[in-house]
Amino acid sequence: MVFSSLVFLCFFLPACLLFYYISPAKLKNTMLLLFSLLFYWWNKPEYVFLILFSIALNYIGGIWISSCRRNLVKKAAFIIVLCMNILLLVIFKYTDFIITNINLITHGDIPLPNIILPIGISFFTFQGISYICDVYTGKCSCCKNPVDTALYISLFPQLVAGPIVKYNEISHELTERHVSIHSFSDGIMRFIAGLSKKVLIANVLGETADGIFNMSDRGIDCPSAWLGIICYTLQIYFDFSGYSDMAIGLGRLFGFTFPENFNYPYISKSITEFWRRWHISLSTWFRDYIYIPLGGSRRGNQSLHLLIVFFITGLWHGASWNFILWGGMYGVLLVIEKPFSRLNIYKKIPSFFKWLITIIIVMTGWVLFRAPDLDSALKYILMMYGIGSLPPGAAHFSYIYYLDKRLIFTLIAALPACIPVFREKFNYLKDKYIFIRTLQIIFAFLLLITCIIYIANSVYNPFIYFQF
Repeated sequence: MVFSSLVFLCFFLPACLLFYYISPAKLKNTMLLLFSLLFYWWNKPEYVFLILFSIALNYIGGIWISSCRRNLVKKAAFIIVLCMNILLLVIFKYTDFIITNINLITHGDIPLPNIILPIGISFFTFQGISYICDVYTGKCSCCKNPVDTALYISLFPQLVAGPIVKYNEISHELTERHVSIHSFSDGIMRFIAGLSKKVLIANVLGETADGIFNMSDRGIDCPSAWLGIICYTLQIYFDFSGYSDMAIGLGRLFGFTFPENFNYPYISKSITEFWRRWHISLSTWFRDYIYIPLGGSRRGNQSLHLLIVFFITGLWHGASWNFILWGGMYGVLLVIEKPFSRLNIYKKIPSFFKWLITIIIVMTGWVLFRAPDLDSALKYILMMYGIGSLPPGAAHFSYIYYLDKRLIFTLIAALPACIPVFREKFNYLKDKYIFIRTLQIIFAFLLLITCIIYIANSVYNPFIYFQF
């Protein structure tokens, strides 16, 4: 079940809201937990036991860590629980990758278990780790209510694709929260905005991106390669930010305030700025739980710390050398950029060229994200820069073949939506004039109807970040 499905929109969400709001205050968390587990069960029934194990591990682990009086014993308890969380992630996400590489190195023939990746395991495992880290460092007290702990780890709005919520950010909302008419209506608006991003923009661009990437080994020209990666660059942003908007909106319907996950990353003028704007909850998680504990920029080797963090960032995204190289690329670029950005020659570079260089690097990096393997990614990048050549006898597909009126209209709608100036002006007008707010409500209703019609008539409806 995904948010952009008729089952979710027409049955699951209305039923969840109904039962949640008719439940007594003491049972609201229990009701929301049951619906969250149902949501996960719907996606993959057998893996409900996996998330229940993660919940039990971190609930018991949190109590164990907080009950330790001696620092050495407390540290040992923390390390054991932390390693069990990491082991859970390694077993279900990286076993096949590890065995494949062992076979390549040793020329062995160890059979692959072909473990199906549990949806959202990277997200709910990181939330569990966040909880025990905060308990260990004293940022929060352990949660002795098993329902509250379970709800924090399995809350369905952000269960399978984030944003990653740290326990200390919403611990107070697990025990006491209020929903006003204003916050509820804002939640609905935010959800519809995210749904529209996903269904009306990301899905359309995704079809073209898939078509071009699938044909890249048969014969596309340089402009087609750029069109493909432009479509994918916008698709992954609107897909993921759309999901985050829906998650944040759903959270508000139940009284939760989730952190923002995107802040117009494609206006960035440096790689550092890009990572401050892209997948913010993941970046802050790595900063708080890996980069700073390693020493950050204050002690030790900052360059090494950055390389370690971005190696793990790439590996977190997927068990593939594509993702490891993608993360490593950003680590190296940040190590180079840090000292270079302090030079006078860098400060004199016009902002436009800083943006242009940054967005070209980002788009080139997305090829590693989208291509099925390193060889395909390299060939695609070479084609983008006019270095590659078409395979012998390959059919030549020009960009004109893909650039139809529907795609042009979607690109025209998508590009301005990547710029904050339009939102800022609209929010100003909305707060100043009541009729603008009324028009927003009418427009949102029409968007919702359009999305439902589109979903009902389309079979293409992937969520990119579900695979992570």
